[in-house]
Amino acid sequence: MKHDQAEGLRRKLNSIHTPKEAKTISIISGKGGVGKSNFALNFSLTLMSKQKKVLLFDLDVGMGNIDILMGVRANKTIIDMFERKLSVHQIIETGPNGLSYIAAGTGLTNFFKLSEGDKSHFYEQFKELLQMYDYILFDMGAGVTEDGLFFILASDECIVITTPEPTSLTDAYGMIKHVINNQKTMPVHIVMNRSSTYQEGLKSLTRFKEVVIKFLDVQITPLGIIPDDKAVTQAVIRQVPYVLYNEKSKAAKAIKELTFNYLSNSKEIERASPFYFVRKLKQFIER
Repeated sequence: MKHDQAEGLRRKLNSIHTPKEAKTISIISGKGGVGKSNFALNFSLTLMSKQKKVLLFDLDVGMGNIDILMGVRANKTIIDMFERKLSVHQIIETGPNGLSYIAAGTGLTNFFKLSEGDKSHFYEQFKELLQMYDYILFDMGAGVTEDGLFFILASDECIVITTPEPTSLTDAYGMIKHVINNQKTMPVHIVMNRSSTYQEGLKSLTRFKEVVIKFLDVQITPLGIIPDDKAVTQAVIRQVPYVLYNEKSKAAKAIKELTFNYLSNSKEIERASPFYFVRKLKQFIER
């Protein structure tokens, strides 16, 4: 009994000294035009509907379009944090349903060219974000850049967005290969977007998983299938997230089911140390 009480006390003390940190997820794709940013936005909103605190961080610098998809205009971007020495709290914008997001802006083409002072500023500010949210989602640029790869590798897991088109699947495979070659243990989820039918999506997803297992010798987790849906196109034109534009649409129902499955199967991540994401990112950059 005394041993159990002592063990319980140790756990409580450990929880005090190692506060819960946000799970970091990189949303990636092998090529553009597969609906990656739209997925990131609608997935974020659906997580919020499950009482999760979410920050959507647009890291497609120079090509970011999260604010356009929401029909809002960001007053500040990640660039302002460096150029104007702002705190991260000052650049967090608010989107539909109170979604917190950070816009990408233009001008920051290479993280490595930042001064050591700017990098340190970013690290310290990001530590605060890790304690403010349950999930931080990075909407990465399509394909692989040196800067982007380090953010992906520092994340807890990544979600790859692809479509059933052969070129999209080939590029998604190349993206996964690049990530796995650098970090074998990275958890990878797959979303098959814009499937003409559920059967087509399932067939493509199953075949894709088999190819990855055979040639890369890694397990990937199918996260879900999102159908090709006119409601998505209409929502994009009206600059409204499709889960808000038409919650009864096929795409909205699919992403809600996908999110439910994700949360049901999501595991708590054991941190090797506090602010693990920041520590990993620094290690990659300072190699």
